Amino acid sequence: MTARILVVGDVITDILVRPDAPIARGTDTPATIRQMPGGSGANQAVWLAALGVDAHFAARVGSADAARLDSHFEGQGVTAHLAADEAHPTGTLICMVDPDGERSFLTDRGANAHLAEDDLPASLLEGTDRLHISGYALFEPTPRAAVRALTAAARAKNIPVSVDPASTSPLQAVGPQSFLDWLDGVETLFPNAEEAALLTGTADPQGQIDRLLASFPRIVLKRGRDGAILAARDAAPIALPAQAVEVIDTTGAGDAFLAGFLAAELRGEAPAACLAAAISTGARAVVRLGAQPG
Repeated sequence: MTARILVVGDVITDILVRPDAPIARGTDTPATIRQMPGGSGANQAVWLAALGVDAHFAARVGSADAARLDSHFEGQGVTAHLAADEAHPTGTLICMVDPDGERSFLTDRGANAHLAEDDLPASLLEGTDRLHISGYALFEPTPRAAVRALTAAARAKNIPVSVDPASTSPLQAVGPQSFLDWLDGVETLFPNAEEAALLTGTADPQGQIDRLLASFPRIVLKRGRDGAILAARDAAPIALPAQAVEVIDTTGAGDAFLAGFLAAELRGEAPAACLAAAISTGARAVVRLGAQPG
């Protein structure tokens, strides 16, 4: 039987901008501009479905987009549970991609900031093997309360919960310790190197792992070109190198990485194989524009 995962997170309309030259202030700069579906949680759910998982996704979107987005997720093999917001539009993000593939975001959270407890009933957990939370759903009070209530319901059902911290800027805004305090009962944390440094106060990977393992049974540390490390309290750490690929766009690479890991784990693969699958899927994501598989 195919394993089932519930992802809770955000839906964003990505407007991807890749300038063909340094931006000329006050005049025109040629660029590649594409409008694409995005949002960390949405990306993760679509990648998981592409990897064969029974992926369910819960989020809040503008009512004008609800039918279109339902159709999009259905076409990607994701069962979407979308609350329609009459007062706020679907979130929008401007993604500026540098020549080296690094990206910077200008974000309007829109309806994502109003995800409510009624949008996340405990019935969503029926038949679920894992609950995954995008950290973006924890940065505003209303979604945070909804997510923490669902997390508590998952723990009561012995459903493991994982979280990715999402982004350093909002992490800094809410405070690293506050963020960690909201993650009671979380089994696995998926930080990247910058997020781990912010959460622990150290740039040393081993120091990051040691400090985070004090709060979580398992850490999967995403280190970009330096590969990744899987560490658990009851096992020796596993470190693997990154794959050598031509980087076009890093948008969604961490989401693909996470999906690769969880899909492999839900298939019953060994920890080292899960980490290798994560790295491979992340590499697939960076060689093309956009955050979701085509």
